[in-house]
Amino acid sequence: MDRLSLLLVIIGAINWGLIGLFQFDLVAFLFGGQSALISRVLYTIIGAAGVWSISMLFTSREARNAKDTQMHTGGANA
Repeated sequence: MDRLSLLLVIIGAINWGLIGLFQFDLVAFLFGGQSALISRVLYTIIGAAGVWSISMLFTSREARNAKDTQMHTGGANA
């Protein structure tokens, strides 16, 4: 979930960069404008990913890596 969230946050950051530099909203361009339902859904999902990513600020990299390793090994001690 952390990787998916990070990917969506990166997409959102790139979109904001395009808006800031070129006044070009890629999401709106691809999906029919800012008020189109699909654009609003995507904005909401990307926003939720940003909120989810806040937890990464308060978790050490070592703790995240240990959690990932534990999930991949099925909880067995290596």
